[in-house]
Amino acid sequence: MDRKGKLLQKFGKRLIALRKEKNFSTRELAGAAGLEYRQVLQIEAGETNLLLTTILSLARGLDIPPDKLFESL
Repeated sequence: MDRKGKLLQKFGKRLIALRKEKNFSTRELAGAAGLEYRQVLQIEAGETNLLLTTILSLARGLDIPPDKLFESL
């Protein structure tokens, strides 16, 4: 796996951890962030590159600052 793929997987794992801290299901996060359920699944699996607007939507949905999504990457 290339560096980009590893980074996307790490981001996905970080998103899962933060989602679980908030006791959200994937569907609940998708709804809170205004994203499609399938899109959140793909992000968590590290299968898709993200736009800045998507990152901001995820942060708003989790009610956290966006930089928290990048801790320990």
